Amino acid sequence: MDKNIEYYNENAESFFAGTVNADMSLWRDKFEKLLPDGGRVLDLGCGSGRDSLAFKQHGKAVVALDASSKMCEMASTLIGQDVLQMRFDEIAFEDEFDGIWACASLLHVQSDELPDILGKVRKALKKQGILYISFKYGEGTVKRGERSFSDHTEVSVRKLLDDAGFDVLECGVTSDIRPGRADEKWVNAIAKARMKK
Repeated sequence: MDKNIEYYNENAESFFAGTVNADMSLWRDKFEKLLPDGGRVLDLGCGSGRDSLAFKQHGKAVVALDASSKMCEMASTLIGQDVLQMRFDEIAFEDEFDGIWACASLLHVQSDELPDILGKVRKALKKQGILYISFKYGEGTVKRGERSFSDHTEVSVRKLLDDAGFDVLECGVTSDIRPGRADEKWVNAIAKARMKK
């Protein structure tokens, strides 16, 4: 099993507790404003289910998925619906979602695999669908404890999205909102799937 997935299965309760109340409303509000009323959202790597719950409360139709079976169980309880247990390379949706929310999730995909995964993400979006994505701020692949991360800067995330057929609408760096983590930086981006030529 993938080391990252193993980590979340083994540490599901502490990860859930540390993230379920993190306030992502700044970027979530920006993302939601670009979606139609009652739009369909895919929460890609939903973790605790925190954002899925918020989307549901705001009238969105949500599909949540995560690769960790333990996180799926906990998120399902929180949001009151089934959560798909699925790896990013297994997604095969087509023209289904108005928006895809990938909050601190695609950061575990190896850099050389990211273009393929983003191709699947773009395919899952409806015409000119909206994507939110966030990575830890930095460069290259970094090992932190048992997990590996693909870090990005504003420049590298813009290139990644541009190459994958997205127009970046907004990109910015924020501090980690969890207690005691303010010195950790994140790069966030909201992008629109480019019209196919």
